[in-house]
Amino acid sequence: MSDDVLEQIIGKPTGTTVVTVERGHLAVFADAVRDQSPIYRDTRVAAEAGLAGIPAPPTYPGVMNNFGAFPELQSADADLGSNPMGEVLGPLMANGGIILHGEQEFTYERPVLAGDVLVGEGKVVDAYRKESKGRTMTFVVVETAWRERESGDPVCTSRMNIIHRA
Repeated sequence: MSDDVLEQIIGKPTGTTVVTVERGHLAVFADAVRDQSPIYRDTRVAAEAGLAGIPAPPTYPGVMNNFGAFPELQSADADLGSNPMGEVLGPLMANGGIILHGEQEFTYERPVLAGDVLVGEGKVVDAYRKESKGRTMTFVVVETAWRERESGDPVCTSRMNIIHRA
């Protein structure tokens, strides 16, 4: 993939998803990351901490697209059969190699809480290439901004590196 093609994918949307944050999924996710804090399971503990509900564990927005994205929540013009990330990564994978999940960071405006209905809009914000030990690594940086569906207020932003090694 040429540098021109990399420049062309910057700004490319990676999808819009509406999700309902579900309490049960928050507890299961907390278990998966081995966080036994009762704040992810007990509304009384969350209230004692000054929260309006059960909070999501800090890295949960990284998987929100996979939980609570029910078809009826999506916009009428959403193409549920499309794969915007496939369109971004497909040209990289056309010549083989592997895809790795690189670093990921989260910036919060407020906690993600059980019961939230959020809209996530993703896009490619950067793409670049590095050579390492005779291999080419292509980095695609994807950012997803999550906001409240009703008010449009920002909630959090997830930013991750996807690495293709040829």
